[in-house]
Amino acid sequence: MTRFAFALTALWGLLFGVVNVAHAEFKVEISGVGITQIPIGISEFKGGDLAPQRITQIIAADLDRSGQFKTSKPGMVIDENTRPDFVAVKSKNIDGLLTGSVTRLADGRFDIRYRLWDTVRNQDLGGQSFVAFTPDLRLVAHRIADQVYEKMTGDKGIFSTRITYITKHANRHMLWVSDADDENAQAALTSPEPIISPSWSPNGNELAYVSFEARKPVVYVHDVSTGKRRVLANFRGSNSAPAWSPDGKTLAVTLTKEGGSQIFIIDAKGGEARRITQSSGIDTEPVFTPDGSAIYFVSDRGGSPQIYRIPSSGGPVQRVTFTGNYNISPTLSADGKWLAYISRNGASFKLQLMDLATDKVTTLTETNHDEKPSFAPNGKLILYATQVQGKETLMTTTLDGKINAKLSGQTSTIREPHWGPFLKP
Repeated sequence: MTRFAFALTALWGLLFGVVNVAHAEFKVEISGVGITQIPIGISEFKGGDLAPQRITQIIAADLDRSGQFKTSKPGMVIDENTRPDFVAVKSKNIDGLLTGSVTRLADGRFDIRYRLWDTVRNQDLGGQSFVAFTPDLRLVAHRIADQVYEKMTGDKGIFSTRITYITKHANRHMLWVSDADDENAQAALTSPEPIISPSWSPNGNELAYVSFEARKPVVYVHDVSTGKRRVLANFRGSNSAPAWSPDGKTLAVTLTKEGGSQIFIIDAKGGEARRITQSSGIDTEPVFTPDGSAIYFVSDRGGSPQIYRIPSSGGPVQRVTFTGNYNISPTLSADGKWLAYISRNGASFKLQLMDLATDKVTTLTETNHDEKPSFAPNGKLILYATQVQGKETLMTTTLDGKINAKLSGQTSTIREPHWGPFLKP
């Protein structure tokens, strides 16, 4: 493979297939069985038919997709004020019960209330009420799922977070922002020229990406709420692969302004760039460690694409991957314990997970066209693009590979997903 071809592969290419984007139907396909899952019953909320969104269905799909829960319908309609018959509930072999209600208010808003019960200890785990107009009902359902997840597992839920990805239809390239289940998708940018490498800022307010509208790769920073954007890097040659530092003050980018493709650090407001890698090969796809002290990146300096690590201030380089001769697209979990990446084996591209404490590598998927993994902000799921039965789609997997969920786009071509951070309530 030529260096130019490798650079395109590391950036996931410029030529996508034809896409027919459709987001109206709520559909998440979940497969696999976890070793340990919490059985939880989700009763139909009293008055739930009044809402145009099926609140309990969205909550159940969120919890199922997490791999931590096995949801069921206990066959009862109970509001948040009714204490359940724990004997009857326990007979259904569930450890938790979610109950609630939906009330339509005079101004057109909906009052959604829930309560969570520990049916093992016969305890009330608390609840909350939300008042929202129709467009925000999905967000309310995701927030309820987040709270149930946290109360039952102790970890923060990620269902109200957002993801971004890119599609192409004919000559129209589109950058999307959607809910974590790929519903409620909104186009952040439409362009006749390619868009690649989207990356969320740590506060979730901005996206950095590469656009070719200037007939060359230029890095932009885009305000998601206002649509305003600014040029971050437009140096001589190629500007690509932006990645935010954990504090949001700087970004790592790949630039060719001094010759070959090398990693530079640039202030989030723009300005001059500081080079941190020195090699005769191609260095690209940087990603910061959670504490910002180091950067993982891809380089062919050893003859084939492998993942390396370097201090973010520059310095000695350490090779990280040794299994296989083609490893790209590194991403790190928020706790810094896990490295996910893509490895090529023959004609197959597979999602891999490395335990950084032991260097043990596990193949997580049975698909053969995996691309661009991204961890959920709580580190419990990995989002990636792949092909299922010849059609490109987004999927998530648990870290043990036991639970897989196909999110969307049975007829869509979808590339380069990136999972956003936790958002403030």
